[in-house]
Amino acid sequence: MYSLWLSWKHLVHKPAQLTLNLVLIGLSTGLIAAVLLFSRMLTDRLDRNLAGVDMVIGAKGSPLQLVLAGMYHIDVPTGNISLEEAQAFLRPGHPLIATAVPLSLGDSHKGYRIVGTDARFLELYQLALADGKPFEKPMEVVAGSRVARLLGLKIGSTFQSTHGLDHNEDLIHEESQPFVVTGILEPSGTVADQLLLTPTESVWMVHGDHGHSHADMESMTPEGEDHVHGPDCGHDHPAHEEHAEEPTEAREITSVLIRFKVRNHLTLNMPRSINENTNLQAASPAIELNRLYGLMGTGVSMLRWLAMVIMVAAGLSIFVSLYGSLKERRYELALLRVMGSTPTYLFRLILTEGLLLALIGAVLGIVLAHAGISLAGHYLEQEWRYAFPADLFLVQELWLMGIVVVFGVLAALLPAWQARKVDIAQTLTEG
Repeated sequence: MYSLWLSWKHLVHKPAQLTLNLVLIGLSTGLIAAVLLFSRMLTDRLDRNLAGVDMVIGAKGSPLQLVLAGMYHIDVPTGNISLEEAQAFLRPGHPLIATAVPLSLGDSHKGYRIVGTDARFLELYQLALADGKPFEKPMEVVAGSRVARLLGLKIGSTFQSTHGLDHNEDLIHEESQPFVVTGILEPSGTVADQLLLTPTESVWMVHGDHGHSHADMESMTPEGEDHVHGPDCGHDHPAHEEHAEEPTEAREITSVLIRFKVRNHLTLNMPRSINENTNLQAASPAIELNRLYGLMGTGVSMLRWLAMVIMVAAGLSIFVSLYGSLKERRYELALLRVMGSTPTYLFRLILTEGLLLALIGAVLGIVLAHAGISLAGHYLEQEWRYAFPADLFLVQELWLMGIVVVFGVLAALLPAWQARKVDIAQTLTEG
């Protein structure tokens, strides 16, 4: 215990050198820890929201943008597609498609996205209600747990939507019927926590389409083939003739989330077939996320190499400071030998200084990493509406601290060995 106190007193005797060493070790450790934390949080958020979706269909454009907008709601959509074009994938009984969930995007409420969809969205993400009931009619809303908490929404709350994905009071649909909250979801840890879900009809009605309601929505219900309304369904529907001026092809949605029944060569080739033979675009979330991870990996590797360079510089700094101090400490070390200290004790004393420097620097780096991630998470939450908790602690951080401590001890090995070989008689004579 005395040796630990003695090592600490020597370190604080030179505050400038101590500060430099701690800054270098803290920066390198913090940078690596921050990369580990951010990568884990981002991949967890992305993977959790896959929800078993095999394909996203939407308008032509960037496939990555289509996936980010349709599944993660952190980008603008590539455009809209006609309901007639999407009908082939939405119809029940498709031989390859188990679930097809329509999405209509473009409006928001105080920056939180309103998503026009149907009950299959709740099934896709395995969502449960904490309060109220699911939406059943147009202009009814089921609110995600987080958006309900942050905006103070309760059962029966009403609001007007805003055109666009950003909050702009000048673009509020004041002339439309207000939305009514009928249900609030339990926290799921998915993107649904930050969404306002409503029937697709609601989106059409808000944008001036009030006459044509259930005919098209019935064509997207999963209840059976008899509900399919379209040019090839084989039935006459005189009850809907009054809506002839508003044909199905005039209706638009933004995208469709697809989950396959099986995975075989037919489903594997379906995205390419859609891209080559239709006006639609099909993207595979798994492929696009791998591309995104690949792009991220380059930047992450560069940051790791930078952190390693800084760590090497920190090790050299520890070595230089300890080795350089030996000359002025030789008399002190010789006196310790005269007072009964063994060469092994002196060796251990210098090693302890290196260990203390590395350990304090590593802890400082971990604290800085969590503080930085907390600030970055706050910024990302404002931009993306995603929560990035800074209280996450990884096992890799313990390994990182251990590696840094070992690195500090290694940097102190040669100075410690030199201290062990101090010549008592010559040093005291010269002193």
